[in-house]
Amino acid sequence: MAAWQKDLEEVKVLLEKATRKRICVALTAEISKIETEIKNKMQQKSQKKAELLDNEKPAAVVHFTERSFDLLVRNLNGKSYSMIVNNLLKPIFVEVSSKKVKTDTVLILCRKKVENTRWDYLTQVEKECKEKEKPSYDTETDPSEGLMNVLKKNYDAEDDDMKRTINKAWVEARQKQAKGDTKF
Repeated sequence: MAAWQKDLEEVKVLLEKATRKRICVALTAEISKIETEIKNKMQQKSQKKAELLDNEKPAAVVHFTERSFDLLVRNLNGKSYSMIVNNLLKPIFVEVSSKKVKTDTVLILCRKKVENTRWDYLTQVEKECKEKEKPSYDTETDPSEGLMNVLKKNYDAEDDDMKRTINKAWVEARQKQAKGDTKF
């Protein structure tokens, strides 16, 4: 392509120097012909590049460490995707862990170092987040107080409309209780 570009530049220089009309017309036609050639060559190159990308199958590569794995999927619909999972809940065997690539799925198989153990979570972070959400039960206090704490935590998590509904039900229950009507 560089040769075509140099030819184009040289013909343009000649056109600038030309004084006769017939020579100018011939050089202008030659410039047009060279520009068309350059354009066609560029289209052919981009077409070949696109064909190579289309022919290249998606590839999945996984890198394992004792406490993490990294998945890289290349050329899936022309794009690359990456997924990194760090801080696994427990260690895995790097040598025995593997992947299986199916038509629409990549299955990652991590071999646990300690067999016959259940992982309720994939990562340590996930475990910590879920355990923060669990209500804490204090066995030394009044059981109804624990229930009230759970209800209070749920109430605090609700939106304003739900809080109004709960408040209305609470007031109505208190009013019935004050009247001596214990049927709810």
